[in-house]
Amino acid sequence: MESLLSPVILFFALGALAAFARSDLAVPEPLSKALSLYLMCAIGLKGGVLVADNGFTTELFLAAAGGLALSCLIPFGAFVALRRIGKLDATNAAAVAAHYGSVSVVTFIAGNQILSDAGMAPAGYMIAVLALMETPAIIVGLFLARRNAALTFQPRQDLLRETLLNGSVVLLTGSFAIGLVVGKAGFVPIAPVFETGFTGLLCLFMLDMGLLAARRLLHARRLTLHLVLLAIVFPVINGTIGCALGAVLRLDTGTTTALGILAASASYIAVPAAMRLALPKADAGLYLAMSLAITFPFNITLGIPLYSMLAKLMV
Repeated sequence: MESLLSPVILFFALGALAAFARSDLAVPEPLSKALSLYLMCAIGLKGGVLVADNGFTTELFLAAAGGLALSCLIPFGAFVALRRIGKLDATNAAAVAAHYGSVSVVTFIAGNQILSDAGMAPAGYMIAVLALMETPAIIVGLFLARRNAALTFQPRQDLLRETLLNGSVVLLTGSFAIGLVVGKAGFVPIAPVFETGFTGLLCLFMLDMGLLAARRLLHARRLTLHLVLLAIVFPVINGTIGCALGAVLRLDTGTTTALGILAASASYIAVPAAMRLALPKADAGLYLAMSLAITFPFNITLGIPLYSMLAKLMV
């Protein structure tokens, strides 16, 4: 209940309700992009500072290995379900599966803040795990599309560049590296910008995300009931697996929850960019509606408290 009544969630709900009510409320696009840059920079910096302060530990390497395994394996299960239950063709099933194997930066940022407010802050190195989990699912998704649809797909330098040099990946890993270099002492002068004002700016960003998610759902045309249910079932199953893996690796409760959140989340920034380039025949409206309009709101409102509860039971 505390998670559901946090300002972050309530601002998201406000944006969604405004969109469903056909309000003309809007966050200017330049401001939305600036907020995105700020949030990714802030979370990367703080993660790097925490790792610099605590050092490279066995838990870091275990969490990284677990995250990579999840990102590689989740698309296979999602692909089978989308083909058999969702009745999608191989190209669309592969594209959607790649989204669920990758991660949502915004979901992680919101979850990190909610957990921190509850005194369960995840380990700082989880931002590195997040960065590692972005790319493998894209590769697996393209493999599934090529193998099952007999696509005449040839690897392109543009695809590699789009995947590895995606803006969110570069900013997250770059700011994480800067945090590692400057450490706690170097972070102090910029803490008023990147720490004190973080929650307030996150609330504004979540207002915008609520507007975007609800409007995307209103315009979704190819969503069937089976696909809607899968967009809810996928995060529950994947989040449970992530929490179980965190417990097996003996991570603390907050970090186990964060691994569950990453496993449960679905990308709607990095992966769509790669899919537009590599699988242009895939329906962008379909995979964005599932990941952004259904899975993202579910994770923000109900998923994060659920994974937190599971982590407490398992750890």
